[in-house]
Amino acid sequence: MIVAGFGYRSGATVASLRAALAAAQAEAPPITHVATLADKLPLLAELGLPAIGLDTLDGIDTPTRSAASLAARGSGSVAEASALAAAGMGSRLLARRHISPDRLATCAIAEGTCS
Repeated sequence: MIVAGFGYRSGATVASLRAALAAAQAEAPPITHVATLADKLPLLAELGLPAIGLDTLDGIDTPTRSAASLAARGSGSVAEASALAAAGMGSRLLARRHISPDRLATCAIAEGTCS
């Protein structure tokens, strides 16, 4: 299972998500699923891939440590934490957080063993 995790601001569009995904995808194999926090799931579903909504990102350590993300969502990177959480136990990041050119969306990619 290859999961693209996303974090994004309220002004993000599907184009923002696609741009962040394209940047992250350059370092990783094709994705099978997308993931983010459950309250952000509607926009993510528009990408046309199986979407996983997460209730929390508590306790998921990420290489990126954004102060804004920590304050808002309790995670150093919503994108990285979403990818890791959705990919399951023993998952690993294939691509760290990449930011869309409009700076409204981030994407990271993780590989896991769940299906």
